[in-house]
Amino acid sequence: MKKNLQGRIALIVAVLVVFIYGIFGVPSGVTGPKLLESMTKRIHLGLDLRGGAHLILQVVVSEAVSAETDSAVARIQQNLKSANLSFSQVIKPDPTKPQIIHIEGTDAAKSSDVRSMLDAKFSNEYDISGAGTSFAITMKPQVQQALEKKTVQQAIETIRDRVDTLGVSEPVIQEYGLGDNQILVELPGIEDLDRVKSIIQSTARLEIHPVVGGPYQDEQAAMASVGGALPADEQIAHFAGMQGSDSDSVYVLERIPVVAGSDFRSADPGTSDTGQRAVRFTLTNEAGDRFYDYTKANVGHAMAVVLGGRVREVANIRSAIRDSGEIEGTFSQDEVETLSKMLRTGALPASLNYLEDRTVGASLGADSIKEGVTAAIVGVLLVMVFMLIYYRGSGINADLALILNLVILLGFMGFSGATLTLPGIAGVILTIGMGVDSNVLIFERIREEIRAGKAASAAVEQGFGHAWVTIIDTHVTTIVSAAILFLFGTGPVKGFAVTLTFGLAANLFTAVYVSRVIFEAHLNKLKPGEMVSI
Repeated sequence: MKKNLQGRIALIVAVLVVFIYGIFGVPSGVTGPKLLESMTKRIHLGLDLRGGAHLILQVVVSEAVSAETDSAVARIQQNLKSANLSFSQVIKPDPTKPQIIHIEGTDAAKSSDVRSMLDAKFSNEYDISGAGTSFAITMKPQVQQALEKKTVQQAIETIRDRVDTLGVSEPVIQEYGLGDNQILVELPGIEDLDRVKSIIQSTARLEIHPVVGGPYQDEQAAMASVGGALPADEQIAHFAGMQGSDSDSVYVLERIPVVAGSDFRSADPGTSDTGQRAVRFTLTNEAGDRFYDYTKANVGHAMAVVLGGRVREVANIRSAIRDSGEIEGTFSQDEVETLSKMLRTGALPASLNYLEDRTVGASLGADSIKEGVTAAIVGVLLVMVFMLIYYRGSGINADLALILNLVILLGFMGFSGATLTLPGIAGVILTIGMGVDSNVLIFERIREEIRAGKAASAAVEQGFGHAWVTIIDTHVTTIVSAAILFLFGTGPVKGFAVTLTFGLAANLFTAVYVSRVIFEAHLNKLKPGEMVSI
């Protein structure tokens, strides 16, 4: 009995058309170069094929710990003052151990009150010890570990925001598993490594610090101004004008900033009332209240804008400032835009060290593409010839299904914007092998049914029915392995897993559904008693 296959054939044609569109879109021409150009616009090439920038960065997480304990120092001072508990100083005595804070000079008679306040406010994050006139609080190890992990994740998010301004397609920005607190950055198609580093370096923390003294000619003069011994709650910072001034003035600043990079809500480049380039900023509500209290109490005093550990501008406070203001100075236009962009997207919670930075040459990518595509084409041709010789007429069926499998896989990559890497090409080649394996299982089962004396239609029916379970088993186990590679692998390995997984899914459609429709269309044309060519 002949089957009506029009609906099935229409579905196969529709799938073919959809995925061909996924590969080429609407090309500007039908010539080879035009089609290739349209294809490369939709299927992105990875770093190993296209070339680009490769960097490995290490996040200095100790700076984030130090910033957190700086905030704790300020809170402790404020809480002690609010509770009318006297003290001489709240300091971090060892710069190499920023997680430890000492409270000194408290009233021994009110030791229990100080301890109660510390327990109530800080016991969740800090271990508290001491009594009498001095106490020590130490950040708990689990809290420190969580903060360090959070710092790395924030750094990744901030770097991704910066890199987006480069217009990079499918950048890889993720934790680098071969070292502690390291980040891998891969930017396909970017050859200007200096520009990349400039964008990433612009993530240095911006802070506003109270000025204790300065400017001084050098560090010796600055140290002399504080009696030769720098207090634990103060620091020395060198001046570096945004346009690279030759002068090397030195300032003494309070160590704890009034405003830090994460306190900025927005920032835009502009021009001040005096005609100088400036950055207009807006603070968060909490930071605005804190900044207002400080500036109101310090009108006429100086404060320093510190970027990346160096003083960029020093300004006198003319009036109280709440949640908005201007940073003006001798900025160039690029510097104003970079600074405002940095404040808008958020500053890094810690600085970065470059462990590795290099560019991958386009010639390497070209060789990889050429050799990978050559391997794929040769592999496909050899497999197609083998199927034609070994399975005769039915080999045409397998070859058509194989071609459709490749079309669906490439179309998926075009639709999803996935990045094709060299391991991805290996995944495509492996998919070809898996596709042929499915056809072999089905065809061999059909041969067995024919040898058992079954009619052609019954042999095809039994062949697909019995081979289906085996095909599902082999595909599911391979897809599970690919899923594990995707979850725990890095960028190129993930590319291999993606192409392999979708290639196998496409193979279930082509090797089972499409091949069966082709067989049934052929059976409709056979005369009674005639066998299929297999």
